[in-house]
Amino acid sequence: MSSSVRIKPKTAIQKSKTSSPLPCSPEPAAKPQPKPSDKLNPKTIDPFGDHSRAPSAFAAIYAKGGIPCRLMHGAVKHRLQWECLPETLPFDPLLITLAEGLRETRHPYTFVSKEGFKELLLVEDAAEKAVPLLPRLVPVLKAALAHSDDEVFERGLDALVQLSAVVGSSLNDHLKLLLTNLSRRLMDKKFKEKITVALQKLEQYGGQATVAIIKAKIPTYCSVNS
Repeated sequence: MSSSVRIKPKTAIQKSKTSSPLPCSPEPAAKPQPKPSDKLNPKTIDPFGDHSRAPSAFAAIYAKGGIPCRLMHGAVKHRLQWECLPETLPFDPLLITLAEGLRETRHPYTFVSKEGFKELLLVEDAAEKAVPLLPRLVPVLKAALAHSDDEVFERGLDALVQLSAVVGSSLNDHLKLLLTNLSRRLMDKKFKEKITVALQKLEQYGGQATVAIIKAKIPTYCSVNS
């Protein structure tokens, strides 16, 4: 009897040890990693999810349907789908709004503004529609060229060249407002070649008078005809 009494407490102690809870709670189930394509899918990205800052003017206009095109995802590359033919759209204020969108840093606004600006300038009578808007359009492009974000600057530079190809020498009266920002970025080695090519295209589209305008702000510029 006495031996069975001594064994019983020992068994109870062992039972309590095996049934005691673990000191740490189990690890939560691993969350599935987002796919790279999720970043480009408007169904999985909420551009207004960051409540710490209000949406930009361009984002607000886009959300309200004020930009008559939408991003279409393709297997290889994305494209814009216009609600109506671009040639039927008024450039005022759409072209200026798209230029303002070049300063965006969030998807899909970055793509929509860049591609929309480019495609709108490809319509047959783009020059006739764009030239009267230059006094309002150039300050907007200047803001993109002055932006601290490298990608914004590059979008602004591409847009400037696209605009020059359309309006030609009409841009010369406004060009000096844009060259200061190009001169500053020209000191950056990663932009030197791209800016030089852009300046050469501005000369090509603007004519011989463009050279003097460029050299007044960027004395080191070499004309393509020199």
